Amino acid sequence: MHKYKVFVITASDSSAEGTRADLSGPAIREMLSAHERFSAESISVLPDDRAALAREMRRLADETGADLILTTGGTGFSKRDVTPEATLDVIERRVPGIPEAMRKLSLDITPRAMLSRAEAGIRGDTLIVNLPGSPKAVREILDFILSSVEHGLDILQGRDGNCAR
Repeated sequence: MHKYKVFVITASDSSAEGTRADLSGPAIREMLSAHERFSAESISVLPDDRAALAREMRRLADETGADLILTTGGTGFSKRDVTPEATLDVIERRVPGIPEAMRKLSLDITPRAMLSRAEAGIRGDTLIVNLPGSPKAVREILDFILSSVEHGLDILQGRDGNCAR
């Protein structure tokens, strides 16, 4: 059974500066460890800088064999929230259904979910998904999307069988 290599990027000025602990990246790693087909390879913590985020996404997709890149943080309204723009700079094809589903799920919890600007898309054989910065929201969303993401990766990479339904 193929195990998908997942890389996590936390976008946070304060975590990159070391003034606030990154809680969302480790929450993602914890969630992935419960799924036999996902292997969390690394967590990068970067400042909210569009060029730096795009550069790291490109590097991970093009040089490491990443199957899935999950970003956390930088999807809100702050002037420094640029993760969706960095993602759009990198991807070749958008996957709008993933962030639409994430927002729909989150809207059942809080009306503020409508303020999420998360994106998802494909670069080569790599899927990139923007997650919120809150560890609680990360857990709720990953629990909801992981089986569909697994199925999408199976299709993207031409693997049949072992598809979650």
